[in-house]
Amino acid sequence: MATFFGEVLSVYSRAVEEDDDDEEELDGDEEDAQIRKELEEKREVHLHWGPEVCDALKSGDKLPCSHFILAVGHNASRFLSVYVLASEKWDAVGHVSVWNERSRAGSSEQSACVFYRHRNEPSVLICQLTCYIAEDQQFQWAEKVLDCLQHRDLNVTVLSDSSVADYKSADYLCGSSAPFLRSLHSAAFSGPPVCPALEQPNILAGLPAAVLNHCQVHRISAVVYQCFSDVIGADSVTMETYKPALAKLGRSIKLNPCPSSDALRKIVRTRDPQSNLYI
Repeated sequence: MATFFGEVLSVYSRAVEEDDDDEEELDGDEEDAQIRKELEEKREVHLHWGPEVCDALKSGDKLPCSHFILAVGHNASRFLSVYVLASEKWDAVGHVSVWNERSRAGSSEQSACVFYRHRNEPSVLICQLTCYIAEDQQFQWAEKVLDCLQHRDLNVTVLSDSSVADYKSADYLCGSSAPFLRSLHSAAFSGPPVCPALEQPNILAGLPAAVLNHCQVHRISAVVYQCFSDVIGADSVTMETYKPALAKLGRSIKLNPCPSSDALRKIVRTRDPQSNLYI
């Protein structure tokens, strides 16, 4: 195109530019979709069962289970290690691997979510979970694990750690009585629970909430015992708070009334005062 002064200017077609932009946007959308798909696949919850359990599930049968005990958190998991798993004959029958912003699936993570089954009573299943399960993985975890179990006559008990700082109460001295238990249960649970119910406006969150919600929808008997503690890390007093929750199960779960000091010493680590930020 020529101007009035004889200068020649290059002219670009707007249609061509728009077509190029559309192609770039389309390529970008496809690339974003591929990245999201790969991320979703990477964040998928993977169950790894032993050969015996795998054979049973492949045949179309679900695992017969009368009691499923899930421990979420270090104190809850270590309570089972000291008071249950150390005093009975249990076999590791599987584990869960997850990948997220705080947990990387691998050999070190396999021990962070492990399933144990009683040799003499194979209908009793225990799961210790100390790894982080992200919000978008919690429902998937609950669905995949509980769908492997027969729902008829199934009783689910969840032990969960929580900080007393998250507990809301009109009594400002309530924290001085920590650690203490509070409970929530599904409609199918035949009580009574061993502790008071979780008062409003407190809410249940995380994986325990996802498991309880799944049990409520599928009419499974379930109860969550939330332990509120004022101690960060493993603590023998906090672990003992869980004892009433499993004592009512009777013959199904036998608690070790007096664990050895060596067993407790291995579980409870003494905090190093030199690690304090202000020292």
